[in-house]
Amino acid sequence: MKTIGNILWFIFGGIWLALGYAIGGLVMCITIIGIPFGIQAFKLAGLSLWPFGHTAAMGKSGGCLEVVFNVIWLVLFGWGIFLAHLIAGAIMCITIIGIPFGIQAFKLSTLALWPFGRVIVRTNTHG
Repeated sequence: MKTIGNILWFIFGGIWLALGYAIGGLVMCITIIGIPFGIQAFKLAGLSLWPFGHTAAMGKSGGCLEVVFNVIWLVLFGWGIFLAHLIAGAIMCITIIGIPFGIQAFKLSTLALWPFGRVIVRTNTHG
């Protein structure tokens, strides 16, 4: 089931979402200061391309620098991306068919809000 979900997600918007995150990541990587933020945008691009069967989990702690980068991310980019994913997820959940896609949008919203210190892992579900 996750393969079908990923294919439908890819066709109906995942490719454009991932492309947007990838372009944003490239722009952020132009400066040395922006590279850590660009890497987080690439992380979002990867998850937004094939979200079914993957999730964001807490990785090893990066200390206070991780918190500082997350706060900067939250203020500059995170809140807007978070709200966009929440609104898209709520719209998708209006229909029964859209609920699985809405859940994926909610999953992306949490990663978009606080990306530093999180890693993308495969889930152990079958289907």
